Amino acid sequence: MHCDQVSKDRQIENFVKPYEMCCTPYYKLDFSEVTRKLCRDKNSRNEIVANLKVCKIIIVGDVSVGKTSIVNRFCRKMFDSSYKSTIGVDFEMECFEILGIPYNLQIWDTAGQERFKSIAQSYYRNSHVVVVVFDLSKSETLSNTRKWFLDAMHTCGDMLPYVFLVGTKKDLLGGFAYKNAELSAVNVAKSINAEYWPVSSKNGENIDSLFARIAVLTFDDCVKNELLRPREIYIGSNMISGKANRSDSKKNSKCTKC
Repeated sequence: MHCDQVSKDRQIENFVKPYEMCCTPYYKLDFSEVTRKLCRDKNSRNEIVANLKVCKIIIVGDVSVGKTSIVNRFCRKMFDSSYKSTIGVDFEMECFEILGIPYNLQIWDTAGQERFKSIAQSYYRNSHVVVVVFDLSKSETLSNTRKWFLDAMHTCGDMLPYVFLVGTKKDLLGGFAYKNAELSAVNVAKSINAEYWPVSSKNGENIDSLFARIAVLTFDDCVKNELLRPREIYIGSNMISGKANRSDSKKNSKCTKC
C-alpha cells in the first residue's frame, strides 16, 4: 500500500499517548531522536522504506468477547451485531504513514474456541504485539486473560512483544459497574505487565487510538533496530562486519495518577 492511499486519520506526526499513564508499563511518550533524525534524512528514509518490517499483531481471548468486532471496526469502520465466531485464524493488513514513512500492521484475529487453539497458536510465533481481549461486562473473561497471556508468551518465540489488555463493550456499562470493572482490569494489566485500554466496537470509542498507539510504539522500535542491526560491508574479496555499539537508556517513570 502506497502513502497516497493512506487516509488522513492514519497519518501520524505526533506520538500517541496511552489511555492513562497509570494503565501502562510503556512510558514512551515521543519518538526517539534517532527515529526522527532518520525519518528526516532522505537517504535514511529510502533505506527505512526498503527494509522496514511489517508489525505482526495477534489478538487472543475467550470466544464472543469481541475480537473480530475490534478488527472490523478498525479496518472497515463497521459494527455487525450478528455474532459469527472465527474459525481458525483470520488476518487483515492495514497501513499507517508515520513521520512520512509507510508502516504496515498485520492483524491476526484468532478463534477463541478450544478446538481451534492448536491452529491459532501456530500463528503466534514472532509476534510484535499481543492483544489480550476480554468483555468488560463478563468478569469471568477477565479472569481467563492470564491463561491467554501465558499461552501467547509461551508460543511467541524469542521476541518480547508489547502486551495490551483490551476490555470490550464499554458502551454496555456505566457508573459504578464500569469503575469496578476497570479497577479489576487495571490490576490484571499490571500483573501481566500490559497496557490497558477500554473500547467499544459499537460506537468506535478508543479503537483507532488503540491501534495508533500500537503503531507508534512498534514503529519507533523497528526504525531504531534497522539502524542498530549488524551491517556487512564488502571491500574487494574481504568482508568487514561492523556492529553498532549503541544502546538506548531506559528512563524510569513513576505514575501517581491512580
